[in-house]
Amino acid sequence: MLSLKKKRAEEAKAKAAQAASENPTPSVNSPTPPASETGEAAPQQVAIFNRFKKDKNAQTTGKKRTPGEIRIQRDIGELDGGDVAETIFPNPDDLTRFTVKVTPDSGFWKGAEYPFNFDIPPDYPHKPPKVTLAKTCKIYHPNINLEGNVCLNILREDWKPVLDINAVIYGLIYLFYEPNPNDPLNHEAADLFRRDINRFRQVVYKTLRGGYYNGETFPRLV
Repeated sequence: MLSLKKKRAEEAKAKAAQAASENPTPSVNSPTPPASETGEAAPQQVAIFNRFKKDKNAQTTGKKRTPGEIRIQRDIGELDGGDVAETIFPNPDDLTRFTVKVTPDSGFWKGAEYPFNFDIPPDYPHKPPKVTLAKTCKIYHPNINLEGNVCLNILREDWKPVLDINAVIYGLIYLFYEPNPNDPLNHEAADLFRRDINRFRQVVYKTLRGGYYNGETFPRLV
């Protein structure tokens, strides 16, 4: 029997594959927030929920919240990256800027942690969030360039207001399991991926360990 951890990782992979499809269809029933082993919500989530409950009941607030802030308030309660993604809010009073740490459990980039910075625009969800890989975490990937920009269809032409942060997180996870050399940002990496997959594997292995490649020095991540 598969362990619970492996089951959750497989579930996250399946969700990632669905979110990264060309025409993603959001679920009518939103996923519930993951609970701890005692059945209680994580302390960070409890603090966030309590703060917004207080704001909602208050007669006056410091400033009017943007539509993006109102929508992200709902999305927070539905975050569920399984065992391969963790969401961190450096400032609990600002839910429009946060970090999602992706830790793939298989594939070329297994063994390292990849922090993605999310910036929610005021007109979210009519516009997608801006997502970049942290500058301290440069990697060799066909769909993520050396500056940390991400090539993901639902962050561009396939974005729809019915999508949410969960869909983006699943899409990021999927990039580590199934990189797409046909829609690249790092064209050199995509070309090597298509021509010589074994050489590509060697370059990824080397760069994750702080190696030097094609005039670039990479940070040690594993």
